[in-house]
Amino acid sequence: MPAEKSAPTSGSTEEYATVFLRSEPVELYKILKFEGLAGSGAEAKMLIDDGLVQVNGEDEFRRRRKIVNDDRIRFDGQLYRIVTDVTD
Repeated sequence: MPAEKSAPTSGSTEEYATVFLRSEPVELYKILKFEGLAGSGAEAKMLIDDGLVQVNGEDEFRRRRKIVNDDRIRFDGQLYRIVTDVTD
């Protein structure tokens, strides 16, 4: 599902896009693929391998890094906040 733009969080000056997940965890490369940040899973993996993705402020090289609620992903100058929409 496409990311939704959100205002900065309290204490933060950066704007971010919110990515809603129905379940967690989700592998990092899948988020890049399904959000349209990469054209395919293979491309998403290459972007991660090349060090172009950060998770929670740190460079991330693990393609299958498990992403959970409130993680922050930075890619191509944009910040994405993960929100899990788990309903019972």
